[in-house]
Amino acid sequence: MPATSPASTAHQERRRRRTNRLLALAAGAVTAGALAAAALPGAASAGESTHHGFPGRYQDVQLLSFNDLHGNLEPPSGSSGRVTKVREDGTTEQITAGGIEYLATHLRQAREGKKYSITAAGGDMVGASPLISGLFHDEPTIEALNKLDLDVTSVGNHEFDEGARELARLQNGGCHPKDGCYTDEEFTGADFPYLAANVLDEKTNKPILKPYWVWKKKDVKVGFIGVTLEDTPGIVSADGVKGLKFKDEVETINKYARVLQAQGVNSIVALIHEGGFPASPAYNYDCDSPGAGAGISGPIVDIAKNITPQVDALVTGHTHNAYVCTIPDPAGKPRMVTSAASFGRLYTDTTLTYDRWTGDIARTAVKSANRVVTRDVPKATDMTELIAKWNTLAAPIGNRPIGYISADIGNTGTESPLGDLIADAQLAYGKELDPDTDLALMNPGGIRAPLTYAAKAGEGDGVVTYAEGFTVQPFANTVNLQTFTGAQLIQVLKEQVSGSNAAAPKILQVSSGLTYTLDLTKTGADRVVTDSIRLNGAPIDPAATYRVATNSFLAGGGDGFPTLGQGTGDLVGADDLAALEKYLLANSSPTNPIAPPKADRITVVN
Repeated sequence: MPATSPASTAHQERRRRRTNRLLALAAGAVTAGALAAAALPGAASAGESTHHGFPGRYQDVQLLSFNDLHGNLEPPSGSSGRVTKVREDGTTEQITAGGIEYLATHLRQAREGKKYSITAAGGDMVGASPLISGLFHDEPTIEALNKLDLDVTSVGNHEFDEGARELARLQNGGCHPKDGCYTDEEFTGADFPYLAANVLDEKTNKPILKPYWVWKKKDVKVGFIGVTLEDTPGIVSADGVKGLKFKDEVETINKYARVLQAQGVNSIVALIHEGGFPASPAYNYDCDSPGAGAGISGPIVDIAKNITPQVDALVTGHTHNAYVCTIPDPAGKPRMVTSAASFGRLYTDTTLTYDRWTGDIARTAVKSANRVVTRDVPKATDMTELIAKWNTLAAPIGNRPIGYISADIGNTGTESPLGDLIADAQLAYGKELDPDTDLALMNPGGIRAPLTYAAKAGEGDGVVTYAEGFTVQPFANTVNLQTFTGAQLIQVLKEQVSGSNAAAPKILQVSSGLTYTLDLTKTGADRVVTDSIRLNGAPIDPAATYRVATNSFLAGGGDGFPTLGQGTGDLVGADDLAALEKYLLANSSPTNPIAPPKADRITVVN
């Protein structure tokens, strides 16, 4: 019998890697590639370049990256588990993708033969997670990322769903302060550093976590700076960001780039939880390929154009899109900007060619491509065991039926069938709390997945389990009732397409009885046709009052709806998932399942 088991050896190796990282902290889409590597004298091939027994000038460093995992340990289902491939003839193909068992195998295969390899992430590793992770405050996902040998990640907005103190626990370990330990072993926390350079404690004015981290191997050093989007307070509950300040992404990255350079680190990668919108939804979208069109738009473009040229590459996220682009830096030189969609369906493989003479990255040689996490590779057995362990703990809760549906109920589109269903559920629950409740409004970003009809293991077609419901609404928001004037209600609807939502409208999902016209040929607030707004067929009276049900996130003015934070007569109910469960149980059965709503309450004029 060997002195140590493979599992023990792997555990020791992970501890060694964590110790090395902490010491470093204390010290301090698919084509051949978006850019063809330029010919460099003495350029390294895979592995370490040598010249007469000494290291050569150039060394290729592999950077594997992904973003927006959201605790999707099991293969995501429906559209959340597919990516679009555009073939050379312009036709498209849908490919099933994702699952931590497959992501681990793909990353491990990609690292084979690469002595210089880094794995990094762009935030939202946790939060809005399926039951297997979310039920346990995302400890399972942190365990999986440790086994995955993730080296570093930025924070995302969802890392703040449960507040800064809970984020610190995920980093440092310890049992949950309320729910305690879930197994016999105390949670040890992340082996990798979470970077939060632009998230400051209001009292100390210092970052709540490490702002940067330096990866070192022999004489090669690469620095990482991690930030989340400055607008995080606008998309996270007020309790989650209490006592925190979120600073400008560009100013923060430029500040710490100077700090790193002062320490002799000239090769720098920014991990930014903010993203863009590509001209194509394809996973193999390469902005720089012939015929790519308009490239990408959105916040990341201005951010990328203004970050100091000292930063050599940007790993981005947040928008759940896939792209591999070059965007010019302030000096006009191209710089790689990547994003790997979401839910572990893709990873990005980037080659950074390190110049030992300058300690910098040879930018003209950088190449990058998105790779699909296909499900045709062997599952990583350690991940299979991890999933089985946590599923065993979750099964008594997760497998419980909470309703029945007759077909898939989707969550896409300006108005979605699932959005209508959830709004109706919250209206029904609101009427139980207060019979005078008139309507309900639901934010589309709070609907994280569709309800799928197909049978799951051990279940019949059309069964909706608690685990599926949890995946749809994982935030544990409460259903709140508030009173608004008709004028305020009209203003709320106009805020969908104006103010902070002007560039990227957020169309609220509405309960039965509320109808209006959305005219997209107009601009700003005028897109909501005021005269068309009706409640149960009657025009909204600006002077009258209306009782409105929303979730607690919207009731605090979240998602760019400040008027929803101005209601009166607050009444706080149970969590939103309980409201959905109650509605499904009351309105469906195995012999009388719920059909998808028609999604015809908002008339859209294009």
